[in-house]
Amino acid sequence: MRVASPMPEHTATIRWENTGEDFLRGKYSREHTWTFDGGATFPASPSPHVVPIPWSNPALIDPEEAFVASLASCHMLTFLFVAARGGFTVAAYEDTAAGVMSKNEKGIPWVSRITLRPKITYHGEKQPTAEDAEKLHDLAHEQCFIANSVKTEVVVEGNDE
Repeated sequence: MRVASPMPEHTATIRWENTGEDFLRGKYSREHTWTFDGGATFPASPSPHVVPIPWSNPALIDPEEAFVASLASCHMLTFLFVAARGGFTVAAYEDTAAGVMSKNEKGIPWVSRITLRPKITYHGEKQPTAEDAEKLHDLAHEQCFIANSVKTEVVVEGNDE
């Protein structure tokens, strides 16, 4: 009998420390770090659209843009997989993804829409038609782990070359 292996667990350690400013009045830095299970550490901050400067740092990664990047990265990685399976050699993939925040029915802001704008170039004799590219993006979206984990609308505005 074959025993099913457990699904992987992905971890991130988020660290913040009070630097002694006026915490109770909201006058404190929100800069913090993200350390991932592979060991990489990144400085992070809330978006200055959410928390004003100097209590946020626009030069650092914020959760909203990380969410957009995570979904765009997952779509790309899944796209590369399905393209290879379809016999298409991808030479380059670039995406300037954008997330839009709006307020839900309770008035709480959320990332309601992410638009992916991949620019893909292919190598080799087998080049996808516009219909092939659309099918590849549809498959990538259907199989992307992150897209399957969220309720945000995801739109792909393909620009395959």
